Amino acid sequence: MAYETINPYTGEKLRTFPEATDQEVQSALTDAYDAFLSWRHVSFADRAKIMTAAADILRRDIDKYARLLTLEMGKLYSEAKLETELSAEIFEYYAKNAEDLLKPEKLPVADAKEGEAILVHQPQGVLLAIEPWNFPYYQIARIIAPQLSAGNTVLLKHASNVPQSANAFDELMQEAGLPKGAFRNLYTARHHTETILNDPRVCGVALTGSETAGGIVASIAGKALKKATMELGGSDAFIVLEDADIEKAAKWAVFGRHWNAGQVCVSSKRLIVVDAVYDRFVELYKKGVAELKAGDPMDPATTLAPLSSQKAADDLLKQVESAKEHGAKVEAIGAPVPKEGAFFQPLLMTNLHNENEARHWEFFGPVTQLYRADDEADAIRIANDSPFGLGGSVFTRDTKRGVKVAEQIYTGMVYINHPTMVKADLPFGGVARSGYGRELIGLGIKEFVNHKLIDVVDIDAPF
Repeated sequence: MAYETINPYTGEKLRTFPEATDQEVQSALTDAYDAFLSWRHVSFADRAKIMTAAADILRRDIDKYARLLTLEMGKLYSEAKLETELSAEIFEYYAKNAEDLLKPEKLPVADAKEGEAILVHQPQGVLLAIEPWNFPYYQIARIIAPQLSAGNTVLLKHASNVPQSANAFDELMQEAGLPKGAFRNLYTARHHTETILNDPRVCGVALTGSETAGGIVASIAGKALKKATMELGGSDAFIVLEDADIEKAAKWAVFGRHWNAGQVCVSSKRLIVVDAVYDRFVELYKKGVAELKAGDPMDPATTLAPLSSQKAADDLLKQVESAKEHGAKVEAIGAPVPKEGAFFQPLLMTNLHNENEARHWEFFGPVTQLYRADDEADAIRIANDSPFGLGGSVFTRDTKRGVKVAEQIYTGMVYINHPTMVKADLPFGGVARSGYGRELIGLGIKEFVNHKLIDVVDIDAPF
């Protein structure tokens, strides 16, 4: 695969990077494990100093980091700054909370003679992180901040179209004071994934990406008997009930579907609106999309960015054409987008009936699937008619009702009256074809540690 920076707005190829050699991969593995042997004994307080330093550097140089995100994958500069800030917040969260999250736990025992049992959480070794291009910094931060804080070390294989962003984080952690080898960006070739996961010094793999990539890597990890966490695709439902604030719900729908140009696993991809308010909601939604302005992502006036690459735009168009062949009706909405650059015209897709397989697809870009539901029960049915199970949202003035509806949606996350809430102190992950495992908070930091039982037993205790 080619590691190269191509500006999605201009189409200009800016930099290319050679793939790592087999020897470079072996050297990185050795350095990572050697670093682990000492890093696992470093105090939480000293690890926290490095996490805090990384956060401080990101904020100090936020313009530099944000510009690079916009340059490599085309996201709005304002969104790039927010992503950089979120990454800093994740480092700070684990600097403050890692020790408490991993403190030993005393276990209750029925009889004192059975012992004093405690559960300790210990690091296991080197972790491989395979990350995507849509949030180049956030995806790295949410895996390395917890795992480095836990005492593990990390090798990164980032997406091939954001090599400079990957390298920026490598340099960031060096500047923050992380020991050599504890975190390393590698421009690996495809066969290196198997090489790394078969190495006994590696304890597992955390992947965020497509179902296809997840299936391949999970298979390799399974054969190697290595733990894996998978954060894969999503086609989140955005349910609007008849008692919702329709004007505000429509505004959130426009944002939820079009932030990061719709290239978000937890984007509001399926709008499910009950019949009583359907027509009014659709009217407001179209009006909101029409107010989006596509253009230079560095321009503060721009509100709709190009896709990450021309290939991404071409592939999305092919997917839309295939959906039409299955019976989907597609309507262009919003102002025309520029013809130059990897822009994609926002589309509204309907007629996604039970025989139309396109209703089960993830459209990674500004393509909105729209469903008219008879009532609340029908909205829940449509929401659950998906192979994915990542996130979702429910809009209603009755929040207790919203919670009851959320409990019936088969996903890892549901938000009431908001399309998504990606924060440093909230967990992230899904079920079904959206993967398994969780990232962030205590769930994330405990994914790749050994939960070891230590039991001090009375020597005269019965068998």
